[in-house]
Amino acid sequence: MIRINLLPHRELKRAAQVRQFQGLLGLAAIAGLVSVFIVHGVISSMQATQASRNQFLNSEIAKLDKEIEEIKKLKEQTQSLLSRKKVVELLQGNRGAVVHLLDQLVRQLPEGIYLKSIKQDGSKIHLQGYAQSNARVSTLMRNLEASPWLEAPELIEIKAVTVGSVRANEFSLDAKLTLPEAEVAAAPAKSKDGKPHKP
Repeated sequence: MIRINLLPHRELKRAAQVRQFQGLLGLAAIAGLVSVFIVHGVISSMQATQASRNQFLNSEIAKLDKEIEEIKKLKEQTQSLLSRKKVVELLQGNRGAVVHLLDQLVRQLPEGIYLKSIKQDGSKIHLQGYAQSNARVSTLMRNLEASPWLEAPELIEIKAVTVGSVRANEFSLDAKLTLPEAEVAAAPAKSKDGKPHKP
């Protein structure tokens, strides 16, 4: 006996295919959402890691800035100490020269000349005073030239003035303070860096 299937098998097959397609579509959507969440999580984790690194770098940069400021302050203090040291060394080196300068001025000052001021600027000596005549000033300059501690006297100005009731010549001259050869030989030897050797 022949059986005839009257069920709409094509529609059933088509409905099964639609259900299968919808299922695959749902799985694809779920997979897409999962992928989005995973990528978002990875990116968030990377951003958090980079933010922590940036914060660490900023804190280290701040520490370095403080250290640089401290180094600058130390350099300024070092420069200040070095400048003070140079002043002290200069004073120590010149304290004997001042004594010799005054001694030489007393020895080389001829009669008839009176000094009213003596100024020293490094090795330059500026003298001001009164003389009975121009010849006395010339004698003073010759004596300074012959002195082992003074050289190159140069007359700046000489003019006639009245001091009290006495006529005199007011003069000003410059000279250079120098070390005699014996003093240079007796000076402490210096090392290669220019600093004197300590005894």
